[in-house]
Amino acid sequence: MLTLLSGRRADLSRETMYRLAKFRHKVFIQELGWSLPTDNGIEFDNFDHADTLYVVACDRNGEVVGCGRLLPTDEPYLLGEVFADLMGDASLPHARNVWELSRFAMSMPRGESLTAEESWQNTRAMMSEIVRVAHANGANRLIAFSVLGNERLLKRMGVNVHRAAPPQMIEGKPTLPFWIEIDEQTRAALNLDGVECSGGVPLDMLRSLDAPHAFERAT
Repeated sequence: MLTLLSGRRADLSRETMYRLAKFRHKVFIQELGWSLPTDNGIEFDNFDHADTLYVVACDRNGEVVGCGRLLPTDEPYLLGEVFADLMGDASLPHARNVWELSRFAMSMPRGESLTAEESWQNTRAMMSEIVRVAHANGANRLIAFSVLGNERLLKRMGVNVHRAAPPQMIEGKPTLPFWIEIDEQTRAALNLDGVECSGGVPLDMLRSLDAPHAFERAT
């Protein structure tokens, strides 16, 4: 069983925030090799502040095994401040109803094993919660950036995703910004039709992922 938590720093326990920072260090720095600022094995940056929204997946022992970060684009956000060149000639979003999804990742809890279908269902459940939380806070579309594989992943889910600009090579990998529309198509694909917008929700999910998935790249 995994539990999905959502909220700002003040809504989550200090222990959860610490475990989140440790998890991000493990995934983004140790496993994916990103060059990020780090402090004693934790990973937070300037975009982690009191108003940042988080979605966190925890296993039965309370260990963090998944995360996503949400920021409104009318305030400073990662793509707009650090990777604006990825948008090419397209305009960066600056609107209260457009939010950025960054630092998305999931991995397998220690000692767990799962099938490809279980892995798929957990990725979908995590994305569903991210979209639900974003919509509950006023978003009707998300902007994100990543390698090409994550765009294909969302399309396979049936999410209404489309490119904001052509891919560019970053550290030898084609990376692109893309839109996630929070519309009827996306809500149906993620089983969100009729779902009430409440706080963190415990879910009986099959298991977590057997390999890390992550949006964006090193900062």
